[in-house]
Amino acid sequence: MRITIFGASGLLGKALMREWKEHQVTGLGSKDADIRDPRQVENAVEETHPDWIVLAAAYTDVDGCETNRELAFAVNRDGAANVAQAAKQHNSRLLFLSTDYVFDGRKTAPYEVGDPRSPQSVYGCSKAEAETQLENIMPDCCIVRTSWLFGVGGKCFPDTILKLASMRAQLDVVNDQRGSPTYAVDLARAIMQLCRKGAKGVVHVTNGGDCTWFDFAQAIVSVAGLKTIIRPTTTDRFPRPAKRPKYSVLSASSLDQYGVGMPNWRDALRRYLVERNPA
Repeated sequence: MRITIFGASGLLGKALMREWKEHQVTGLGSKDADIRDPRQVENAVEETHPDWIVLAAAYTDVDGCETNRELAFAVNRDGAANVAQAAKQHNSRLLFLSTDYVFDGRKTAPYEVGDPRSPQSVYGCSKAEAETQLENIMPDCCIVRTSWLFGVGGKCFPDTILKLASMRAQLDVVNDQRGSPTYAVDLARAIMQLCRKGAKGVVHVTNGGDCTWFDFAQAIVSVAGLKTIIRPTTTDRFPRPAKRPKYSVLSASSLDQYGVGMPNWRDALRRYLVERNPA
């Protein structure tokens, strides 16, 4: 099976390139193919002739999207549509990475794949509109929604907490946003299985369990053996340009249907720390 990965230089893309050994994989970064340019996308797909395209390329700076709205939609929505058109033309299957931010966070039980989209940020809107366009262009595409992605080789919450904890005696972290941390390695392995199984439609893929950012930060510091005190605080004490969903836990029922399991986020955190600081 031939696989082409757009966004191979990102956090998930790097994990996919490391993990995907059994098939012929081509990884493309933005320097290789800018997904905003339909011609570059078409040329890349024509050259690699993939059975599956994994679209992990995105503008993921959630706050940056608020001040760079045109760029957010050009990459996240229009770029995705360009890839879908090329995939359709070359009879390639498509797996697209989306986000929990397509939801408004008003639920108190895990979001199912059929729950209505109601994004509260520019980033969420750009991804929600991409989902809609892809479903129109390629009804058989696979849309994988994930959340709170972390891993080595890029900026992520655990890396930020560890750096701050090495310099400060205490940190204030919001305790009123709840979601599921997701380790890039585990997400990559799930994507590989979904492609092998010919997945279609929307699938929610996160590590098992859920927590607040405060809970997550406490676990990071504890497992790392640091003494920094983590104190709970509220979102309104730390205003950000983009509104975050208060609750964005994603139900695993859609992933269960494919017989794919995900480890608990605490287990994933321990493995991340080993990968980040190998003995």
